[in-house]
Amino acid sequence: MRQPVLVDEAIYPDEGVLSSALGDTFPAYSEFVSAIQSESIGCACLWKYYRDGKSWLCKVTFRKKTVFWLAVYDGCFTVGFYFTEKTGTGIPALDIDAAVKEQFASAKLIGKLRPLVLTIHGHGRLNDAYVLIEYKKKCI
Repeated sequence: MRQPVLVDEAIYPDEGVLSSALGDTFPAYSEFVSAIQSESIGCACLWKYYRDGKSWLCKVTFRKKTVFWLAVYDGCFTVGFYFTEKTGTGIPALDIDAAVKEQFASAKLIGKLRPLVLTIHGHGRLNDAYVLIEYKKKCI
C-alpha cells in the first residue's frame, strides 16, 4: 500500500514541496489545480494537516460542500470522491474510462459512502477527473 509523502506537520505543502514530491507529475498537478480553481469550475482548495491520517490532504470544495480530497504520493497524486447510493447511480453513464466505472462498481462501501479514487501520474486521467468534478457538483 502506498504511503503519503506529505507527513511532516511542520512543512506546509507549498509549490516547492509539491514539485519535489510529484517530480514529473507536477506539471499535470499545476494544470489540474489551476483548472479547478478557474472561474468555469469554481472550486476552492484548502490544505490541512490531518492528525488521524498523519498527513496533509487538500479538501476541494464548491460552495462550502466537499467535492473531493487530494492526496500526494511519491510521483503521483490521488483525487478521491465519495458517493452515496443515490448520487452514485449516474457514474455508469458518464463519459469516463471503463476501468474507472468498474473500479467504482466493485468498491466496498465505507459506511454509507462508495469511494472512487483516481491515481494521476500525468495528464492522462485529468479528463476523467474533470468529468467527475462536474458530476459531483451537480449532486451537492
